[in-house]
Amino acid sequence: MTRIAAVRGALAAHRHTQSEITDIVARTCLPEGADRRVLDRLHRGAKVRGRHMTLPLERYAELDGFGTANDVFVDTAPALGATAVRDALRAAGLAPADVDLLIFTSVTGVATPSVDARLVGRLGLRPDVKRLPLFGLGCAGGAAGLARMHDYLLGRPGDVAVLLSVELCSLTFQRDDASMANLVATGLFGDGAAAVVACGADRSGGRAGPTVVDTRSHLYPDTDRVMGWDVRDSGFRVVLDPRIPEVVRAHLADDVEGFLGDHGLKPKDVTAWVCHPGGPKVLHAVTEALDLPGGALDVTWRHLADVGNLSSSSVLHVLRDTLAERRPPPGTPGVLLAMGPGFACELVLLSW
Repeated sequence: MTRIAAVRGALAAHRHTQSEITDIVARTCLPEGADRRVLDRLHRGAKVRGRHMTLPLERYAELDGFGTANDVFVDTAPALGATAVRDALRAAGLAPADVDLLIFTSVTGVATPSVDARLVGRLGLRPDVKRLPLFGLGCAGGAAGLARMHDYLLGRPGDVAVLLSVELCSLTFQRDDASMANLVATGLFGDGAAAVVACGADRSGGRAGPTVVDTRSHLYPDTDRVMGWDVRDSGFRVVLDPRIPEVVRAHLADDVEGFLGDHGLKPKDVTAWVCHPGGPKVLHAVTEALDLPGGALDVTWRHLADVGNLSSSSVLHVLRDTLAERRPPPGTPGVLLAMGPGFACELVLLSW
């Protein structure tokens, strides 16, 4: 089985309180003189205390189009990603030259050469390292990337793989856009990165860390407008349908129960749930759909409050904190889950 040797995260340089961010959103997104009570209510309802952002707040008014914002992504994403990968490799006791595969996922900027290519020389990775950049998976990208890393290591059990997620969500906020979706997004998303180092079965002997037992993906029909981007000259305009919690309630329980059932397990057997912090309404829907006990998503709720939703990076931060704080009983099952554009669910069964 694939063994997760280390998980580390990194956060963007500039931290601001939720109220500070709300004020700048009011100035840049709402019409002059507009009533901001709806904005204030949405941002309070996100249950986020503060977030990390790539730029100082006053700089966001200068992002006047897709090119300007994406240039910032290209300039800053490699450095944040390099920090996460270095820390993860150090924690795993491995060197950059040990890495055989580098997977990179993001949905908040584009680059060619891709960010993973820009990191090879910077980190000292081998020039023959395999690279797999992933785009478009959104909040599910961390879970899906972990699943694809597992697929690779099943075929190459002597290899070491790294998954890197970098999400600079603040660069996608739309100026002069008072739509409900944009106001919700500006109250929820932050900037960060995460890296996972994993070893194949022949390379993982003696290493601590959970193993990946199985993975599953499920794409729901007729949900392509539930979540995603509309790409405009102004950049990535968010698509967020208020029906997302309804979709979760309609589908998630069957997916999780079927997935666990294939391994002779039930939800009550799971000792730790590693859940993406999609927002308060989504987390309540997950709790209700799976009939989770009180406190099951405490790590996820705390992550949401402390740094907001980091898109694909968040579930990996929650995994890191679960391993550090909850310390599930060895050999017991865990479930890592995230949902994203498609609308799709990604599930990873872990053995602690």
